[in-house]
Amino acid sequence: MRARDLGLGCGTLPPGPRNAITDVPGLRVGHRTLVHGDDIRTGVTAIIPHTGRMFREKLPAGVAVINGFGKSVGLVQVEELGEIETPILLTNTFGVAACTEALIRHAVAEEPRIGRRTSTVNALVMECNDGHLNDIQALAVTPEDAVAAIAAAGEDFASGAVGAGTGMSSFGLKGGVGTASRRVALDGQDFHLGALVLANFGRAGDLRLPDGRRIDPREPVETEKGSVIVVLATDVPLDARQLRRVATRGGAGIAWTGSFWGHGSGDIMLAFSTADRIPHAPDAAILPRRALAEGKIDALFHAAAEATQEAVLDALAAAEPVTGFRGHSRRALREFLA
Repeated sequence: MRARDLGLGCGTLPPGPRNAITDVPGLRVGHRTLVHGDDIRTGVTAIIPHTGRMFREKLPAGVAVINGFGKSVGLVQVEELGEIETPILLTNTFGVAACTEALIRHAVAEEPRIGRRTSTVNALVMECNDGHLNDIQALAVTPEDAVAAIAAAGEDFASGAVGAGTGMSSFGLKGGVGTASRRVALDGQDFHLGALVLANFGRAGDLRLPDGRRIDPREPVETEKGSVIVVLATDVPLDARQLRRVATRGGAGIAWTGSFWGHGSGDIMLAFSTADRIPHAPDAAILPRRALAEGKIDALFHAAAEATQEAVLDALAAAEPVTGFRGHSRRALREFLA
């Protein structure tokens, strides 16, 4: 079940053929879903930006922290250097260490010189707290689960209560992983911008659908203490500064769904471009770089906002009802749209 299956498509730009982040050529996504007994509802989602060796062929990237209540790994170096050099892993808050270890070992296996004859590697892991539905103290996520998510990556992947989204909640409903894309024409050529979100944010009763309806799941209204991770990918040539600007516009899509980025929420946006790779060991001191003309960047801003909004709705549309830790449960959005 996708957002558009429930009539929740939004915006004016056309989607890509999959309406997913994997409409960006070469990009793949994989999940590892962990459901054990009554209390474990968690997992890992892996985003593989390209099919080469990430450490040897880095990609330009930018990060925007709207509200920094989070425990991510690797964002400081992305902000400083404007590049990513590993796959991106999403998981629960207490699974960050296991996923970081997995990424380091994955990178070292591909490039044994890391940390010995060349620089160390900047693992990139982001998280949300799934403690309402998952016994987060069980530390259920292992490095092997992260490796399995990477191995499972493909162009087609599930949305909803899968992978890192297994135990997530959003607007008092069952949240999870969602995705969407937009097609953008530049210089007579079609490009894509795709979004993948880990939706674990929003107060009950605040969800706003594209037609203006508000959904009240009849759950107690609590302070905003969830989180959302937005990953934006594009094949448009952009430099790190431009990518940070695009990442910031993911916040517009989050706001359109009804969130105000509360004090206890971690709202983090990461954007990267696959158009040009950055060599780890360049042959020349000066490298050629391509970048979108600044006056044309509104097309990417528009696409980022729309794709993010629909990706959140996609997570809610796909998610099944879940009962987990201590009998806590979340109902599915589609129950309220019947």
